[in-house]
Amino acid sequence: MDKRLREIMQRKQEIRSLLQAGGEINLEEIQVELTALEAEERSIEQRKEIAGKITVGEIRGNQIIKPGEGEARTVVGTGSTEYRKAFMDYVLKGTPVPAELRSDAITATSDIGAVIPETVLNTIIETLEATGMILPLVTRTAYKGGLTIPTSSVKPTASWVSEGATSDKQKKTTGSITFAYHKLRCAVAVTLETDTMALSAFEATLISNVTEAMVKSLEQAIISGTGSGQPTGILAATVNSDQAITAAPTYANLIAAEAALPLEYETNAVWCMTKNTFMQFIAQVDTDGQPIARVNYGIAGKPERFLLGRQVVLCNYLDSYSSSLTTGDVWAFLFDFKDYVLNTNYNTTIKKYEDNDTDDLVTKAIMIADGKVTDVNSLVTLIK
Repeated sequence: MDKRLREIMQRKQEIRSLLQAGGEINLEEIQVELTALEAEERSIEQRKEIAGKITVGEIRGNQIIKPGEGEARTVVGTGSTEYRKAFMDYVLKGTPVPAELRSDAITATSDIGAVIPETVLNTIIETLEATGMILPLVTRTAYKGGLTIPTSSVKPTASWVSEGATSDKQKKTTGSITFAYHKLRCAVAVTLETDTMALSAFEATLISNVTEAMVKSLEQAIISGTGSGQPTGILAATVNSDQAITAAPTYANLIAAEAALPLEYETNAVWCMTKNTFMQFIAQVDTDGQPIARVNYGIAGKPERFLLGRQVVLCNYLDSYSSSLTTGDVWAFLFDFKDYVLNTNYNTTIKKYEDNDTDDLVTKAIMIADGKVTDVNSLVTLIK
């Protein structure tokens, strides 16, 4: 480029010398030649000016060193920051990825994770919990104020009398069971930023978790509630002395439990135990070699479990029978769940509000409930 410029300058000097000498020359040809030389000179100067504005770094291996900065960046590789920024510009603005960030290679499926961001499925996978087995079985009431249920342990008797004779007058003795007020509350708070940026599945899962927690707490209280600040559970009731049986999961002990259940409560009483305990009965047989435990399938295909023909309700609110179980712990029981009354004065209500001090968004479920066993005669417990 510089060589051509020197040649143009030399030719222009020669033309000037000819014009100054005064000899015979063709001025039109001289004018055309000068115009062409000046145009070519301007073109070369413009090229030099543009080239001078281009910053060229030094390439070392697969890195570019910017002049004067000493900063190194990877030329190729989809994992580099430069490539990811360039790819973002390509997606958002259509700007082509610079040549130095691209390499001549075939993209395989193993490379896609570094090239294209993952798509998040609008579902949150959580560990399941078994709930809702006990709550549908108990007697539900919804009276405001303290509910009082009259009870009686003495019934009048009829007697045979002779002609013209009379019978003794009898007294009907009654007692009562009163239900108190226990508040069950579950609240979950998330920050304003989280609520704004989270997936739609997050809110749906949050509400599902809150309601499931309420059901689980109610069922836990129905089985083993202490009665202090919570409902009184079935296992906290005072069992008739001949209906608390110390036993292991054997055929003979099942027979003993069935024998302890009064005939009057035979119809609706069911077994309650964990699935682990029930499976310990599966391989057992009676004296005729018939299985004492059966699993049938209802119309909807849902398993229906039975012990000696009596339905079994499974739950996780009891301890499974094992050698390490503490002496005196209940591992199964017979009971008519209709004899347990759960009174919900203020039924479950879900509210959502904002904490003005922290801007947290709170999802809250609250209810007022109490429960008690109204008739303990259908309860037969098996203890370690």
